[in-house]
Formats: sequence, C-alpha cells, structure tokens
Amino acid sequence: MARPPRFDTGQILDAAVLLAASGGPAGVTMTAVAQAVGAPSGSVYHRFPGRAALLAEVWLRTVERFQDGYLTTLGSDPDPARAVRAAARHVVSWSRAHPQEAALLLYGPQEFGRSDWSEEHKERADLGNQRVFGSLGTLAEALGAAGPQDRDRATLALIDLPLSVVRRHLRAGRPLPPYAEDLVEESAAKLLGA
Repeated sequence: MARPPRFDTGQILDAAVLLAASGGPAGVTMTAVAQAVGAPSGSVYHRFPGRAALLAEVWLRTVERFQDGYLTTLGSDPDPARAVRAAARHVVSWSRAHPQEAALLLYGPQEFGRSDWSEEHKERADLGNQRVFGSLGTLAEALGAAGPQDRDRATLALIDLPLSVVRRHLRAGRPLPPYAEDLVEESAAKLLGA
C-alpha cells in the first residue's frame, strides 16, 4: 500500500502565501517553499511542474477565495444601496481577517508571472474577473448606471477605493484601523449615491 503524502498541496500553497506576503512574488521560489514546509524540493515539483505553475496556483487560490466572498456579498441584498455598503466593507473586513492573503493580492497577477502561466490558469483568472465585473455591472445598473463612466465609478467605489485603504496600511506594516470598514462604506455610498 502506498504511503500517504506528508505534504499536501494546501500546505505548500499556504507556505507560498506567507513567503509572498513577506517578500513579494520574488520570495516565492520552489526551494523557499520546500524549505518553509520542511519538504524536499521534489515534493513541490511533484505538485507543480515549475515556478510559473506555483505562482499561478497561489495567486488563483487566494484571489478565488476573496472573489467567492465578494460575489456572495454583492448579491446578498436585493437593495442595491445596502449591497454597495456591504461590498465595500467586505474588501476591508476580508483583508483584516486574512492579512497575509490581502498582502499577496496587493500585487497583481502580472507580478505573479501571468505571462508565463498556462492557458488554463489564464482562463481561470479571466473567468473570475468576468464574474466580478459582471456582478459589479449588474449592481451599477440597479443603481441607475447609464454608461461606462457610471460603471467605472462603481469599480472605483467598490474595488479601487477599499483596496487603497487596505494597501496604505498593509504596505506600511500597520494593522487596518478599526474604522476602516466604516470609512470605505461611507465613501462608496457617497460616490454611488447609495
């Protein structure tokens, strides 16, 4: 009977998240991840054929976890004004609950080597983005969006603005202030008239 693996994919990706949070994408190497979990390098290569696949998986797992909660929040309330407030808060509250993952997401997929990803990985990333921007567009329309400027305003209010609050504090090595959720909620509501 085959021996069960000592190191699973989740443990390897968890180690990669911590390395990325502390050292950026450059800190995520096959050797560094193997050392972080106390595994031989072969254990990492057994699951990921190369660094590009590892970087793609750590990025995608993290962004998909965020997107799942964000999409649920966007669609959680039939009142678009309340959905706006909840979505803006979600970005900050998720980041507060998952600071290492949030630090990783402050880098973009390009910094995680997207140009070297497999087509399957690129398609997963594109599908996630389409889902988010489709939901944002639906919410913007429910608020009366009439054109591209209104949709861009929704993106500014519900993605760019909350992420800028998160980025400012996490990149400075400071915890998010206790009022951060209130700040982004109020700002998003004012921008969108919600």
